[in-house]
Amino acid sequence: MKLSRSQVRRKTSSLPVLRFEDQKLTSFSGLLLFHLLFCRLQLKERLRRCFRPLRATAYDLPTIVLGLILHLLMGFRQLRDAAYYRDDPMVHRILGLNRLPDVATVSRILASADADGVACLRQLCRQLDLERLTQLDLRRITLDFDGSVIGTGRHAEGTAVGFNRNKKGQRSYYPLFCTIAQTGQVFDVLHRPGNVHDSNGAETFVQTCPGCCKTGRGKGQAALCRFSM
Repeated sequence: MKLSRSQVRRKTSSLPVLRFEDQKLTSFSGLLLFHLLFCRLQLKERLRRCFRPLRATAYDLPTIVLGLILHLLMGFRQLRDAAYYRDDPMVHRILGLNRLPDVATVSRILASADADGVACLRQLCRQLDLERLTQLDLRRITLDFDGSVIGTGRHAEGTAVGFNRNKKGQRSYYPLFCTIAQTGQVFDVLHRPGNVHDSNGAETFVQTCPGCCKTGRGKGQAALCRFSM
């Protein structure tokens, strides 16, 4: 069923107020803290600048990406798990929606993201990390590079059969992560299929991350970078 924007979207301009006589109950009241954090970071507006506007649709990419962030924060991993909070008023308020999209809609809108939008999103993630590092004013930043096998039981795009210690023959991804040891934040990710060697694309990735880190901190804030593999 096709829905109009007025049926899907809603306007929110303030944090919710708890009223015990209100019958709109939520199982995820802790998201109120993340709502405040998102407002301070201006996350929703910054996500909108990452992706080009789509044709007139009820849902857009920035809202879907923010919804996936909430999905992970609530401890869910599979898209169909959204059924557990589909009618939750707190989730609706943070996303600015009256109703959540179904799994097919989420998959279709994510597929519309182009390479420029993904690159801009990666840049935003790095910028958020650098803003935090600037506040901490560290003298040394340790970048930790490590690969991780992420298996899937489906023939998802970009997966391949490779080394998998737990489930041999399962299709998987093998991304290379760059994390900041002092804070545990993920600075950047090199997306790779599961059948590649550890060194695939690693040299360029390892050389690029420290440069982004130094450039983002600006003049007078250059820190020593230490590597760990």
